[in-house]
Amino acid sequence: MTSNLIPEYAYTVVYVKDVAKSVAFYSKAFGYHVRRLDESNRWGELESGPTTIAFTPIHQRETDDRSGAVQTPLSDRERPPMEVCFSYTDVDAAYKRAVENGATPVSEPEDKEWGQRVGYVRDVDGIVVRMGSHVAKPTKQD
Repeated sequence: MTSNLIPEYAYTVVYVKDVAKSVAFYSKAFGYHVRRLDESNRWGELESGPTTIAFTPIHQRETDDRSGAVQTPLSDRERPPMEVCFSYTDVDAAYKRAVENGATPVSEPEDKEWGQRVGYVRDVDGIVVRMGSHVAKPTKQD
């Protein structure tokens, strides 16, 4: 009997300085509903469709010794080796809302050659957030 080893993508965990502050920021700036914020403020989750965006402190005794310490950028000219991407039908309105709610502007929305409208901001921890329109699936060519 063959087992199904194709996983379902469940979580993206973002390491942040202040879990409660980041959960509130993402809720206001990007429009997500808070699923959970534990009483210790060491874990928070946002409803984001079939996956979950989770937040946890940068330093944790449970993981630092096992998997290594999280490294943060030393300046605005550096960034973590990841970015968070959200899709919107109205990228300009989403960008405006994010900036009005504390996101740092990086690049205003613009049309890209591959058919997507994209804008960039940084969150309260300096993480780059891409806001883009949906890209049409390629059409099948004969």
